[in-house]
Amino acid sequence: MGRYCRAMHRITGRHAYAADLAAALVLTAVYAGFAHLSPVDGQPAYDGPVWLPWAVAAAVGLPVAVRRRWPLPVLGTVMAALTAATLLDLTREPYTAAGLAAYLVGLAEPARRAVPALVAALATAAAGVYVGEAVVTPAGDRQDAVGLASLVVLVVGGAWAAGFAVRSHRARGRRRAERALTEERLRIARDLHDVVSHNLGLIAVRAGVAAHVAEADPREARVALRDIEEASRSALTEMRRALGVLRTEQAPLAPAPGLDGLDGLARDARRAGVDVRLTVRGMRGVPEGTRLMAYRIVQEALTNAVRHAAPTRCEVTVASDGAAVDIEVVDEGPAEGSRRPPGGPTGGHGLLGMRERAMMCGGAFTAGPRPQGGFAVAVRLPTGQESTP
Repeated sequence: MGRYCRAMHRITGRHAYAADLAAALVLTAVYAGFAHLSPVDGQPAYDGPVWLPWAVAAAVGLPVAVRRRWPLPVLGTVMAALTAATLLDLTREPYTAAGLAAYLVGLAEPARRAVPALVAALATAAAGVYVGEAVVTPAGDRQDAVGLASLVVLVVGGAWAAGFAVRSHRARGRRRAERALTEERLRIARDLHDVVSHNLGLIAVRAGVAAHVAEADPREARVALRDIEEASRSALTEMRRALGVLRTEQAPLAPAPGLDGLDGLARDARRAGVDVRLTVRGMRGVPEGTRLMAYRIVQEALTNAVRHAAPTRCEVTVASDGAAVDIEVVDEGPAEGSRRPPGGPTGGHGLLGMRERAMMCGGAFTAGPRPQGGFAVAVRLPTGQESTP
């Protein structure tokens, strides 16, 4: 897809340069022809040197062919040539070539250069047309000169404004794309944190169990080692899936984890010494994105319980009333006599990640120690649907 877009950009660019070249040749011929038109307002036709109309016409039209490469020099050259053509009474039309050049200045140049260039172009155009119409030409009329000068200002200024508007629109699009990229990076970072912290927390706990019972209970040690192997494989699989999406443009699609995986999270936590009681209700019709968020929040909350409170008991409730999903993860804290520090998690990126997930969809997040001991996490995730009666 990326190669296709780059190829299309090159093709479009070649077509644009070809169109500019064609426009330059047409404008040159048209401006040269203006010098030989029959008089229509009492003014004599141009009767000077034959080469001069062609020289002025070339100075007006040919620079348009390279306006995309050098917008500011082209605008200056065209404006100077058109002013000369007006004062010599070689042209009477409202500065089409200047409009084409001004459009590219507004489109391609930053405001600090585009705005002064516009002011200079408008002043030059208005003065040239007014002087040429009202002073130089024999049948000049000041009122007509003001009207034509206003028309020229409108053409040149309107073309510049159109280019500047397109530039602003593209800049807004780039900013939106950059924000989307940043948000996607944060999402991937949160997912990787959840995957790694969950599985490494389980591995650390089970490794401690294996080391503790290796001599007294080899069978329990082997069970702990199998749990470590499974957690390691699970972490590697999920990390490869996430990183594979970044490496390839056509990454294979796999179902995202959802509420069906909550039983697996509870089972992993039980292996690490947290007696989990899981309750899920009212989740039919909840959008997939909300289901994934709920899964990740429960995953991180159980990881914190394993890391900071095991062995303990933990209540996990995921329920929806249609309008929102309410998640509660409440543990009782470390058992008496255990070496776990009381008070629950006090830092790290886990709580921050859960808060960010809740805030992303306009939800609410609270977490903290309970007065009777243990730690509680409560999250409300709006679904964007109406509540069921």
